[in-house]
Amino acid sequence: MNPFKFVQEVRQEVAKVTWPTRNETWVTTIAVLIMVTLASIFFMLADQAMGWLVSLILGIGR
Repeated sequence: MNPFKFVQEVRQEVAKVTWPTRNETWVTTIAVLIMVTLASIFFMLADQAMGWLVSLILGIGR
């Protein structure tokens, strides 16, 4: 394949992309950070609860 033709085709495809606005990017970033934080807290609490339950069942950590 001709490299010049390839670059032309790539530019045509990139021109078709709908890029998000700065505001959409910020809103999405904040939403992702909030969800990551909530998921982290959930899994930390679930891990603590399961660890406590296992130690209770096995009778260790007293």
